[in-house]
Amino acid sequence: MSVLDVPDTAVDSKPLLRTEVPGPRSRELHARRVAAVSRGAGWALPVYIDSAEGPWLVDVDGNRFLDLGSGIGVTTIGHRNRSVIAAAAEQLEKVTHTLFTVTPYEGYVRLAELLAQKTPGTHAKKSLFVNSGAEAVENAVKIARRHTGRRAVAALDHAFHGRTNLAMAMNHKAVPYVTGFGPLAPDVYRVPNSYPYRDGLNGEEAAARTIAYLEQRIGAADLAAVIAEPIQGEGGFIVPAEGYLAALQEWATANGVVFIADEIQSGLGRTGTWFASEHFGLVPDLVLTAKGIAAGLPLAGVTGRAEIMDAAQPGGLGGTFGGNPVSVAAALAVFAELERGDHFAAAHRIGATLRKGLTALAARHPVIGDVRGHGAMMAFELSVPGTNEPRQGLAPAVAEFAAQRGVLLLTAGSDGNVIRFLPTLATTDAQVEHALTVIDEALAAHV
Repeated sequence: MSVLDVPDTAVDSKPLLRTEVPGPRSRELHARRVAAVSRGAGWALPVYIDSAEGPWLVDVDGNRFLDLGSGIGVTTIGHRNRSVIAAAAEQLEKVTHTLFTVTPYEGYVRLAELLAQKTPGTHAKKSLFVNSGAEAVENAVKIARRHTGRRAVAALDHAFHGRTNLAMAMNHKAVPYVTGFGPLAPDVYRVPNSYPYRDGLNGEEAAARTIAYLEQRIGAADLAAVIAEPIQGEGGFIVPAEGYLAALQEWATANGVVFIADEIQSGLGRTGTWFASEHFGLVPDLVLTAKGIAAGLPLAGVTGRAEIMDAAQPGGLGGTFGGNPVSVAAALAVFAELERGDHFAAAHRIGATLRKGLTALAARHPVIGDVRGHGAMMAFELSVPGTNEPRQGLAPAVAEFAAQRGVLLLTAGSDGNVIRFLPTLATTDAQVEHALTVIDEALAAHV
């Protein structure tokens, strides 16, 4: 019987640690990793995973961890989802690769049809599939530039869009994503975002500030695209003020600028809707998907207005592995799972439990300055009590404390002072409550 098969319901609501963390086998593997793997591929916690199920990860030492990061938002519908496994296995028995732009297959077409249905707006849409979120970002910019004939791209402060050359030029945070990797791609500009906890601006005021930067420092006539995460991910799950994104989009449309919504972390059920844009009344020109789209298999997409997507000449877009048939089969299974609707309900349930619990923690621990998010995409920001100044060093200490008790948390924020939650939608309220108890203990121990 494996750790995952233990029938005790009390164990099912809590982690199970058989060794210290990391255990002896993980330490052995980590030594091999340090010798063989580039240090540029860093690590958050050197425990080496052997198996997974639902919200659980089991390491090579038999320790079972409650995973509240889900591969940074990838295994949204749960680790080792049976429908996804069955769909991928069936496709593996048929064909693993042909290259869609040489000899195509139906799955790619069907997934494009589903994205046309589920992304915001009723206009005609088309899609392109690639391998990763950064690749989706790069292709969206290519498409926007081809459509508009313009050069410049604007990204928001506190944004993160990837580690490829063009994508990293859009990132807010230099260390570790940009430092030493220049020269950067040209014609990329960063402009102020909406950060209600820190700037105190309402949506109209924040949008006016952003638009002033766009007009004065770039000029609409040269601007191909504005790219925005509806809820900023690495930046700290920053939720913009009401009306901000809609006003920004309205300005972009009036000026012929392509509005790109980076939904790589926030899309496909994560916030309790198909796409986070829906919370803000946003209908983007292009929508980017990745992470949760194929439940762990590599796949990403660009979906947008048909006339924009068709701006690229035949052969101008593509890639050897983009839209691989096995990944696409997994994605189709994800869509079928989400269509049932219970995953959206689970996201809302998890979000409500987290918000209630974190609000209670904030009342006991003044160092929690802000609680924010939607659905199963929640966070709290740690600040010097009585201010909105970042409390340095505490978020990593909380994450380490939790890891030693079998709860895996992710840090975030441009100042590294945010704890973010990206649990799988298979996570129960009892598991969330246990994690909140551990966080309470961590804050009591470190503040």
